[in-house]
Amino acid sequence: MVMFPNLREDWRAHNSDWTRHGFWVMVVYRYGRWRYGVRPRALRLPFSFLYKLLKFFADGFCGAEIPCEVQIGHRLVIEHTGAIVISGDASLGDDCVLRHGVTLGLRHTGRRGSPRLGNRVDIGAGAKLLGPITIGDDAGIGANAVVLCDVPAGHIAVGNPARVLARRSAPLPDQVTG
Repeated sequence: MVMFPNLREDWRAHNSDWTRHGFWVMVVYRYGRWRYGVRPRALRLPFSFLYKLLKFFADGFCGAEIPCEVQIGHRLVIEHTGAIVISGDASLGDDCVLRHGVTLGLRHTGRRGSPRLGNRVDIGAGAKLLGPITIGDDAGIGANAVVLCDVPAGHIAVGNPARVLARRSAPLPDQVTG
């Protein structure tokens, strides 16, 4: 039962706080993935019905539309829920962070192709990542960025349309004390 080890990781990633909506969204997602392993199909039907009810709760109450077809790695953290939409063919690596208003979706109606996120990708509030793009490991996406192109590992994307920049290694002038 892969669902329970993943849920333990999700629980810890959400600071072991049962009131975090992001944790409950992940519970529904993990349950939806797990039910596909129930065989035969006739036995799976009541589990699927329960999933549909739980997903309705997660979509409406928690404000995060994440279908169970999405490929999500370990320890996804949803910092704040509300208006989060992820296309069914998107994929997210391990230790990613999402904030409210994030969309990972299609660029054109009727054409498949959603974003693929590496590990440790941090996405700011209101960001939109659209189309068959790849976001590398340790990348950052700024708040309200509209990303339509690949972002290499270790880089950040900011603006609308997003510009890809290398991360600064030195602290900013206002961060220097002394």
